[in-house]
Order: sequence, then C-alpha cells, then structure tokens
Amino acid sequence: MRMGKGVEWAIHTLLNLDFIGGGPMGSAQLAAAHGLPAAYLNKQLQSLVKAGLLASTPGPRGGFRLARQLGEITLLDVVDAVEGDVNLFHCEEIRCCGAIGELSPPPDGPCPVKVAMRRADEAWRQALAAQTLQDIRLELDRSPETGNVIRAAFG
Repeated sequence: MRMGKGVEWAIHTLLNLDFIGGGPMGSAQLAAAHGLPAAYLNKQLQSLVKAGLLASTPGPRGGFRLARQLGEITLLDVVDAVEGDVNLFHCEEIRCCGAIGELSPPPDGPCPVKVAMRRADEAWRQALAAQTLQDIRLELDRSPETGNVIRAAFG
C-alpha cells in the first residue's frame, strides 16, 4: 500500500499551524515552509477544510487555521481526508474465473482472501485512529529546537 505525498504534507501542515498558534496562514506561506508546490498543497488543504480539520478564511488577512485541537485529530482523520475513506483491497472474485472457476462448484461464503485483507485493513485503520496529532506533537516537543525552527520559517 502506498499513500500519496499529500498525507505527509497535510500532517506536517496541521502540526506547523499548531506550532504557530493555530493560524490563519496562507497556503503560499505554508507551502514555502517546506518548499512544496503551493497549488498542490492548496488541494490538500481544501480536503482538510472539507473534512472539518481546517477552517478557511478568505481575504488578505485570511488563510487556513486549525478547526480542531490536535488531540481531536487522528492520523485516520487525515488519511481519510486526503486519500478518501476507501478499502485498500478490492476483491475481484477471481476464484470464480478462468479454468478454476469453470471446474469448481460455485463457492459458498465470502472469499477467504477478501476476509483476510479486510481484517488487515481494519487493523491498520484502528492503529491510525489510535494516534492523534497531539501524540506526534508531544514527540516533537522533546526537541526544543523544533518549535523554534518552525516558528522561524514563518517569520
């Protein structure tokens, strides 16, 4: 399984906004802090707004701000906002296709491969749901330099 870069960008942006007091901050400034393409980051930010993780304020003094506290945002919230709430595995029922499908009686019950993959997907989702951005922030706080660097990047 491979996630797009947008998930990493979104997590760092949410953490950066917390470090600078929650926002508002423009997408160009947020993108420049990590040397990211502003248009692509803005797409991720809009997904976070739609999911209720960020709020957007238009105008010259506007920008993006946190809509929830970091302790209320899980890694699963961010992944679902950016990647969508989809199952990682899609069963095509190939057990019923080709020569094997023609030579076998119709199978009873769900495909065991599908069941196993859904269990794995659910375990992964539960692990993401168990971790908040506040947990990550606490790890970052162990290095006092981190906050100073982030704040300096935003002027």
